[in-house]
Amino acid sequence: MTTDTNRSKTEPKRLPRVDLPADARLDTLAVREGLPASPWGENSEALFLTSSFVHPDAATAAARFANEEEAFVYSRFTNPTTMMMERRLAALEGTEACIATSSGMSAIMLLVMGLLKAGDHVVCSRSVFGSTIKLLQGEFGKFGVLTTFVSQTDVAEWRAAIRPETKLLFAETPSNPLTEVCDIRALADIAHAAGALLAVDNCFCSPALQQPAKLGADLIIHSGTKYLDGQGRVVAGAICGPEAIVEGKFVPVMRSAGMCLSPFNAWVVLKGLETLAIRMRAQSESALALARWLEQQPQVAAVWYPGLPSHPQHELAMAQQGGCGGAVVSFVVRGEGASAGRTHAFAVIDATRICSITANLGDTKTTITHPASTSHGRLSEEQRLAAGITQGMIRVAVGLEHIDDLKADLARGLALI
Repeated sequence: MTTDTNRSKTEPKRLPRVDLPADARLDTLAVREGLPASPWGENSEALFLTSSFVHPDAATAAARFANEEEAFVYSRFTNPTTMMMERRLAALEGTEACIATSSGMSAIMLLVMGLLKAGDHVVCSRSVFGSTIKLLQGEFGKFGVLTTFVSQTDVAEWRAAIRPETKLLFAETPSNPLTEVCDIRALADIAHAAGALLAVDNCFCSPALQQPAKLGADLIIHSGTKYLDGQGRVVAGAICGPEAIVEGKFVPVMRSAGMCLSPFNAWVVLKGLETLAIRMRAQSESALALARWLEQQPQVAAVWYPGLPSHPQHELAMAQQGGCGGAVVSFVVRGEGASAGRTHAFAVIDATRICSITANLGDTKTTITHPASTSHGRLSEEQRLAAGITQGMIRVAVGLEHIDDLKADLARGLALI
């Protein structure tokens, strides 16, 4: 950090940082990174519930609004609590900067609004979250941003889809709900050779398991609603990346469009980050045990979990995800035809007494859902099948309950098939 005594006259005054060792590890950053304590010396990060900030004089206010001095101005784009969350998440992802948003989907909206214009082209996996497909294809398609959807795992398809006007590659790995894993480094090479950027949705793994920037990704997208919060309390989102892009492209859009994260929600996510690594390791361990058990059940036709050797991208997942498969397991129940598959899936879900029937994930409470009728319900059947989502598929996001209780909960429903 540049000090005031040797600061260039043209360099804006910057806000202070926490004095941490340069080699502090992820678990330490998850607890300590942020802003220095206020003069009151609080140990737990403060929650600043204020819409605006007072300036000592008009000249200082003018300098701050003109970005000549880094300061807190208005909570639509600058707030101490939000900045603490942004700095902490950027540190965990290994990026220079982060900008928090009101939701994961608003992070993707900010990404496109900040980087693209009419006539630009996006290459995106067809296996991404259903709302991401709708946003790119439907909403931004109306404004002339075109998207080509390709196989999550076929690098040749990504390369073949590149056009002269391609500006962005967008991937989600592992994907929702099939847990397909893409080769981040290979996609980064394709993007950079074309003069484009690679954005990776890191929702399923979080930086506790996977840091896409270390594999060449330029921008990392988060739904903080999921594992970053970790207890299903608030909705939040974020983009991590180079300071030049965050400050130069995203902050100006945020100031105008206002898809900002509230200070309270930022504080909840900030506190959730403190236990992120512990939760992810424990939930991944339980998810692997559940996936192994599901593979042995005669009523189950297929199981998708990156931690299983049977997963098509198992070795790649283990290399990219620190040897962990994550906490999401998807499986297909047996049934002849779509109608039977849906009926059997509903029977399994409805028989649970512990699992929460909700499409959210990342909670300490295990959640269970039928993707074809919930998270991907707005897609056409053709789009769902192209992404591998059948009517017999069930997605389980494993929480922190005892693994034997979760097995018994699913066994009740499987016994009905």
